[in-house]
Amino acid sequence: MQAQGGKTAFCFHAKNDLPEVRREVFRLLPTLGIQVQVAIRRKTELVAEARLAQRRGDKLRADDCYDDLVKRLFKNLLHQGEHNEITFARRGKSDRQAALQTAIAKARRNFNAAWNADTAAPTNIGSSVPSQDAGLQAIDFYLWALQRLLETGEDRFFELLKPAFRLVMDLDDTRARPYGRWYSARDPLTMEKMKPLTS
Repeated sequence: MQAQGGKTAFCFHAKNDLPEVRREVFRLLPTLGIQVQVAIRRKTELVAEARLAQRRGDKLRADDCYDDLVKRLFKNLLHQGEHNEITFARRGKSDRQAALQTAIAKARRNFNAAWNADTAAPTNIGSSVPSQDAGLQAIDFYLWALQRLLETGEDRFFELLKPAFRLVMDLDDTRARPYGRWYSARDPLTMEKMKPLTS
């Protein structure tokens, strides 16, 4: 809780906060009306793709994977508002503004092509750090709860926040469909439904 520690006194962070602080944040979050949509990839699948790319003399870059997730996540969202404000968490020292704008532009083009539409809602794209953006602090808790469910099978944190998850796209669960398994409010994610990390 000391400012010089650079943790809770500086900003809330699910992984680093004391359990007592985390509990209070988990009590507050459901009262804020947050809606969450997430696209996920599995490390084991990405490793297999990276090895395949390497055999072809190519390289699978982390930024390419991230940008593809951004494109997929925003494809069906950009047309819903009159104006879009998107804030990405800064990764490392670079905000990658141009690459993220390109990914968002691809998402818009893909939506327009799929639906023969012409969406052009103004979209501002920025990047920040959690200590300067409460929205990034909030989504950190949602993503942490989802990660705990997927990686350790611990669902107690996810269950507290589950109503806010409008869409979880598990792009590597291709057991039924080649584009992955999508969970929604009508078909919520549960431990029983999700693809195990190892099969």
